[in-house]
Amino acid sequence: MAGEYGVQELMAVLLARDLNDGELLRVGVAMPVAEAAVRLAHLTHGPNMELVFLGARMNVADLETIPMPAFGWDRRVVRWAESYSDTGHRFDRLKDWSNHVFFIGGIQVDPFGNTNLIGIGPDYRRLKFRGPGSVGTPSLSTHVGRYYIVLNSHSPRLLVERCDYISAYGWGTGGADARRKLGLPGGGPKYVVTPLCVMDFEEETRRMRLCSLHPGVRAATVRESTGFELVIPPSVPITEPPSAEELRVLRARVDVASRLRR
Repeated sequence: MAGEYGVQELMAVLLARDLNDGELLRVGVAMPVAEAAVRLAHLTHGPNMELVFLGARMNVADLETIPMPAFGWDRRVVRWAESYSDTGHRFDRLKDWSNHVFFIGGIQVDPFGNTNLIGIGPDYRRLKFRGPGSVGTPSLSTHVGRYYIVLNSHSPRLLVERCDYISAYGWGTGGADARRKLGLPGGGPKYVVTPLCVMDFEEETRRMRLCSLHPGVRAATVRESTGFELVIPPSVPITEPPSAEELRVLRARVDVASRLRR
């Protein structure tokens, strides 16, 4: 805990602030911070946002609450329907995804925002640790307008010099034109959000850069907890804490079970 809020609450709030009304926000499996962020943004400043959880499209700002259910979606979105088919999340519409936002986790993340959800170990046939797999992240990270890397911990085991495998291509080996050279249409990763800090990517090299420190965290702690050399500016601001209103909406209408404070 930092002050009167949990670090995951802080992460959800800062992500919510960066989301814009009218965007389509996609959240995959087992990402409670990202799920809380998009629901909070939808309730506070994004009535025209569309939320997609596991392929279920939602726009339910009129509901009293948008609680986070166990599997990330809410049947009330189709409560009056005799039948329902949503094609908005289908991969055959990739060309229309420039206004989409995505959130990615990882078991490894390298200095240029390439992420690994496949596994750890030199031999893919005998992995030391098997991840959940890339699922749809290669297509999503390639085509959406931007995405965020959201991590539940911050350590040299997770933030590594080189990923064993790459399931989502960030900025490759670096350079402002890294994605354009490969013809990738999407905007790439914008922020890496962890329990210690927010990081972005330096404009010319696209190397990960310390953007803000969460309250009570020192730059030296972030440096020691990262398995590669970060770009650290001379002055690093403190992440803006949640406001009383943001916490009220988050706790009363989104995270009613207090999952982010456990």
